[in-house]
Amino acid sequence: MVGDQVVAMLNSLYGGAFAEYAVASVNLTVKRPPEVSAAEGAGLPVAAGTALQALRSIGAKFDGTGEPLNVLITAASGGVGLYAVQLAKLANLHVTATCGARNVELVKSLGADEVLDYRTPEGATMRSPSGRKYDGVVHCTVGVSWASFEPLMSAAGRVIDITPNFSSMLTSALHMVTLRKKRLVPLLLSPNKADLEFLVGLVKEVKLKTVVDSSFPFKRLDAGMAEEHRRPCHRQDRRRDESLIMGMPRDCHRERILFVLFISLVK
Repeated sequence: MVGDQVVAMLNSLYGGAFAEYAVASVNLTVKRPPEVSAAEGAGLPVAAGTALQALRSIGAKFDGTGEPLNVLITAASGGVGLYAVQLAKLANLHVTATCGARNVELVKSLGADEVLDYRTPEGATMRSPSGRKYDGVVHCTVGVSWASFEPLMSAAGRVIDITPNFSSMLTSALHMVTLRKKRLVPLLLSPNKADLEFLVGLVKEVKLKTVVDSSFPFKRLDAGMAEEHRRPCHRQDRRRDESLIMGMPRDCHRERILFVLFISLVK
């Protein structure tokens, strides 16, 4: 209805999130309940949606019928990783996570069972401190080869790569044609309304939260983008910590709308 507050996924070809008005498909738009703020809803379509689909690709279920799988989440303090940790725990999975030292406590607070500082020798191996083999990996960073994951995986373990490149696509194709049980699976988000409704419901029930890194008013859009690109990056942690929020002016003809930018080239 006219005047409804919504959470929506915009068409990636046409964009529009920097504008006062934008056109969104009804099939990718859900009503935002008053319990869910605009900032909380903004991270759900892309980052939380990707985390949800990655976990389902591993075999996670959210109806209480799933197996207690062991999962590794790399770059767990990034936009997708933070949602992945929370969603994995909701699916009753054992979570091992990697991140930088300054974010270890944050990732633990969201439910991770084991957290590794990837900059340490132990963390760089990505081995579970409890010696568990991983049934699945939600791989949220770059610069880590399949060969690094393979000895860490269970017999039918899957690495879900959310940042696939040409090399990983070739590896995945080889695994498919050779019918390997232990395999690399590239993931490209497939937006849909059902997933978005599910995620909004979790936020409404205070079972899932959006972690915000920094906020900028809309008039400081250029400054916010410049700040983003000034930050250094590391090869194995090339993601934004949490989320960058930009706000539309309050004098718009509707309630202030917030949206989140998940930008990859940051420390």
